[in-house]
Amino acid sequence: MERPPRYKEEVMAETILITGASGFIGRRLRRALLEQGHDVVAIRRPGSPPADEGRTAESSYDDLGRLKAIVREEKPDRVFHVAGVTKGRTYDDFARGNVLPTQNLIAALEAEHAEVGRFVHVSSLAAYGPARPGKPLCEDDPRKPIEHYGVSKLEAEQVVEDAKVPWTIVRPSGVYGPGDVDYLELFKAARKRVNLFMGNKKRWFSAIYVDDLIRGILDSSTSENAVGKGYFFADDEPTTWERFQAKIVETVGKRAVTVDIGDRIVGVAGVFGELATRFDGKPRLFNRQKARMNYQDAWTCSAARAREDFDFQCEVGHAEGIRRTHEWYRDNGWY
Repeated sequence: MERPPRYKEEVMAETILITGASGFIGRRLRRALLEQGHDVVAIRRPGSPPADEGRTAESSYDDLGRLKAIVREEKPDRVFHVAGVTKGRTYDDFARGNVLPTQNLIAALEAEHAEVGRFVHVSSLAAYGPARPGKPLCEDDPRKPIEHYGVSKLEAEQVVEDAKVPWTIVRPSGVYGPGDVDYLELFKAARKRVNLFMGNKKRWFSAIYVDDLIRGILDSSTSENAVGKGYFFADDEPTTWERFQAKIVETVGKRAVTVDIGDRIVGVAGVFGELATRFDGKPRLFNRQKARMNYQDAWTCSAARAREDFDFQCEVGHAEGIRRTHEWYRDNGWY
């Protein structure tokens, strides 16, 4: 049975507005808020399936009038903006998916409910760009994104920082856990006895188990120390892909052959991803922009500020998180 994440304290029931509630992080966050007894309203885009738990309100993110009406009607105590776009062909694709929704949500709150208790914006480590090995990024470092997704997340952060409502920004590192579709591919490969690297075997990254992230998001949203600040969320110890994937292979329990396709082939794959997108118009997760991210020696960050401001601590280490994730994939028929 899945263990629910633990939170610091019980809170009074509130009306909560959340975006991105059908995604990996958003779904987990919505469930945690419901478990705390809150009235959770998810903004659902037209044509999206209805929520299986909690209430929904339908609106496109480019429909400012409708967003204002939702805010005016619900008067949320807190807003969690989790929705975002990770795939696109051009910077404009990312701006429409990451910047515009943030602008309109902020505008709706400023116009209809500036008394909101907190606007929590889920950003990304990509808004800062890569680190150097042995030097995890902290919040005081300059923000230097290197590709369209990161630039759009930075621009959305700047929108939030200019807002006339109380805000907090959270910047997760790599997030894994039950329900994730990206790390799933590594588990699937291990099940097929392949330990696949994309030229990144010795490269460093920070990761966090999803329930630790959810607890950090919730704790930051009620901490007075977190008003007007941004935070990285990551496990205390950065790791290499070699070490992380070794734990996956060990947990899956099958002897695997190591395959490292190297940077050159990764670059070629990025080109072919873009060509395929031009052919059918469907954005691919892997393209030359993502290949550039893959080339970096370290995507690492420190959660020291969150630890200092509201006593954030990761409770699930990589070995335990990978075990829980594997069991969830297996028990839910994902492989």
